Amino acid sequence: MPSNKETGVAARQSRGQLLRVLGVTFGLAVIIGNTIGAGILRTPGDVAGKLPNAWLFIGVWIVGGLYALLGAISLAELGTMIPRSGGQYVYARRALGDYAGFVVGWSDWLSTCGTTAAVSLVIGEYLGVLFPALAGQTVPIALAVAVLFAALQWHGIDWGSRIQNLTSLLKALAFVALVVACFVLGGGGKGNAAAAPQLVTPTGLLFLLALMKALQAVIYTYDGWAGVVYFSEEVRDPARDIPRSLFGGVLAIIAIYLLVNLALLYVLPTSQLAGEGLAVGAAAQAVFGGYGDTIIRALTVVSMLSGINAYHLMATRVLFAMSRDGLFWERAVRVNSGGTPTVSLFVSAAVSVLFILQSGTFAKIIDALAFFFVANYAMSFISVFILRRREPELPRPYRAWGYPWTTGLALISSVAFLCGAVASDLAGDTRSSLVALILLAVSYPVFLLLRNLSGRRLTA
Repeated sequence: MPSNKETGVAARQSRGQLLRVLGVTFGLAVIIGNTIGAGILRTPGDVAGKLPNAWLFIGVWIVGGLYALLGAISLAELGTMIPRSGGQYVYARRALGDYAGFVVGWSDWLSTCGTTAAVSLVIGEYLGVLFPALAGQTVPIALAVAVLFAALQWHGIDWGSRIQNLTSLLKALAFVALVVACFVLGGGGKGNAAAAPQLVTPTGLLFLLALMKALQAVIYTYDGWAGVVYFSEEVRDPARDIPRSLFGGVLAIIAIYLLVNLALLYVLPTSQLAGEGLAVGAAAQAVFGGYGDTIIRALTVVSMLSGINAYHLMATRVLFAMSRDGLFWERAVRVNSGGTPTVSLFVSAAVSVLFILQSGTFAKIIDALAFFFVANYAMSFISVFILRRREPELPRPYRAWGYPWTTGLALISSVAFLCGAVASDLAGDTRSSLVALILLAVSYPVFLLLRNLSGRRLTA
């Protein structure tokens, strides 16, 4: 006769019950791990090229941080009001219906799996440079990294959270060490200032276009600040821990980004930062000389490990939530005794592996899916308005501060960002917009197919 413990495990596996074991430390770790990555290493050069003025350069990073902070104010209400794992898919489905939720969840899941592949490939490439014996083994290394982190998470959320806490701490310490080294050893970059060509800040319409493109790059770099809401159901005290994680994580990222950019300006003038494909690498070269490239590649590998772990965790929760609601394979709700949705983890990891093996083909799809991430935020902000009106009696342990003005400003900023992104794309290469439209068009027949297969009455 099975014991009570065995019976409980079997019931949890059949129901798809997650474990409520996470706290603020994990919330901070997953936000930092999910957000800080290659973007902060590369984006400063792009921003300086568009706005070669130190005050404007720093100002754009502050504005991007304020956008993330405004978003956190609204998502904190949704995360505490609807404490279900799955990220923004959960809110879009609750407020806007099954199809809207499906689009959010589908694009979020695919882009997260694709990001896992892209980051794994960068790790493989950089390890090949750091260790010549591994040169030319980018794809095998990327596959090993993606599979290894998935295997570690298979043991349970306890393993996944510990790995996230450790790797995110290492990442934060590595960036702090780099900032300190720049200020201590950088020398103010005065020796390079005279040799660097002086760039002129654009004016009029050209300035507005440059500002919009710079803001787009910065907001993309801040993406990931909502990481904790993917685990709302697994947080011990959602009413307290989700807002603390969101605000603490966003403020930590703002602080790190501002310190990194101030350190870059201390080491190099904006005219020399402008156009640098790897701005932090250029600063490291100026500070550490011949060792700069090695140091920055090592920093990149360390910073991306926490990202791989976070992406696996998040993609798994999105697929789990969609499956629980009848929008994917019903067996993907199975959870093992450690609290890991094993089938969802396996499918997510398998898709990441396919992306790695077909990186050239899927890279364009991932670029197009990047368009959806701000659209998903916009749908979350709309959800706050809809649920306030439609379900006013629902308990809200945290109510968005400054509502409706803060939520409205976040929504207006998101819409402005999307309009600017479309305008920029139409003025240049339109392939990303076309692929995004194709993916959106394909999503509806896929939704109808899943609705029919699930046998459930889903709303369009």
